[in-house]
Amino acid sequence: MAGLFNEQTDARLPIDDAHLELFEDFDCGVDANVLMNRLIDKVDWREESITLFGKTHLQPRLFAWYGDEQASYQYSGLALEPLAWIDELSDIKRRVSEHCGAEFNSVLLNYYRNHRDSMGMHSDDEKELGREPIIASLSFGATRVFKLKHKRRIDLKPLRIPLSNSTLLVMRGKTQQYWKHGIDKLSAPCGPRLNLTFRQIV
Repeated sequence: MAGLFNEQTDARLPIDDAHLELFEDFDCGVDANVLMNRLIDKVDWREESITLFGKTHLQPRLFAWYGDEQASYQYSGLALEPLAWIDELSDIKRRVSEHCGAEFNSVLLNYYRNHRDSMGMHSDDEKELGREPIIASLSFGATRVFKLKHKRRIDLKPLRIPLSNSTLLVMRGKTQQYWKHGIDKLSAPCGPRLNLTFRQIV
């Protein structure tokens, strides 16, 4: 059975070839549920077709890309030009940057509307992110399991980390070089989930 972190603490997780830090109840300055609803209403959500392994299909979630003017980004065949920051995202970015001790100039938002929405296994290793990117992932809404699988070592079991409302997961160092991550579909219905991944485009 894959490893599962049942007790989440504000600490670095003991994972080989990675530097992950998990923080519950991150302070967003306002109630997390209120903030989530504001973002769902105000963000300019998109649904796009992407091409993976030669096949084109709709992404199983909504997404949006916000950032500084120079923070263009490409992934899965999509070329993204950033939307201008809205107040809510600017404030969260400031709080996350101070907490992580890192600068971010962009954020990818993913809106998982229900249990049928998901994210395939991947690494955030695009050249625009640099060699050892710091990615801060902030979750709101329904708890979903964040899966991690090592790219090379079959002796390391896949890991499953439940990410609940207001949980911040910070990925640093060589995490993207050695690990893939994703969110599976669920068989049982669940509420919506909103995920913000702050990045620095270099």
